[in-house]
Amino acid sequence: MRVISGKYRHRHFEVPRSFKARPTTDFAKENLFNILQNVYIDFEEHPRVLDLFAGTGSMSLEFLSRDCGQVVSVEKDHKHYQFIRRVAQEIGDPAWTVVMSDVFKYLQHCHDTFDIIFADPPYALPTLADLPSLVMQSGLLSADGLFILEHGKTNDFHSNPLLIDHRTYGSVNFSFFQPQAGQNSQQEGM
Repeated sequence: MRVISGKYRHRHFEVPRSFKARPTTDFAKENLFNILQNVYIDFEEHPRVLDLFAGTGSMSLEFLSRDCGQVVSVEKDHKHYQFIRRVAQEIGDPAWTVVMSDVFKYLQHCHDTFDIIFADPPYALPTLADLPSLVMQSGLLSADGLFILEHGKTNDFHSNPLLIDHRTYGSVNFSFFQPQAGQNSQQEGM
């Protein structure tokens, strides 16, 4: 696992081969962060980020490398959590918090607010299609925040009124949602 850009650029971390996680490809990560930086996010404002289903912590590290004010990584697999904690300790950045928890329980019990919520669940997760609604209902996303869901080709969110963008890079799909998008479409219908 390597960091593509930012203050930790070119740092490498060896991910154990026994891991079940499917890390986001460097190609997809690079394109995602180009879109975020050029269209959606001003990283100079040090946004607060929540990374759900953190896996290896690769996406958390990319956000952290771009000087986000806070990055919270949520991972329930003990081995993955331990790996992310070890990387976080090695980096030593006080803005990074690693939490071992089930994502769905975390969404119910967390009371913080984030500017960006990123989720990369297992593509075969039976409740993957429910994640946009669950995240929006949780109140964790700021009013003008951005929820990014990584998913496979079998999921289609184009009928969701909160969807503002969709990008595909090989087998990786990113769907972008904003709470304000639903309000705008409701106001347009009036």
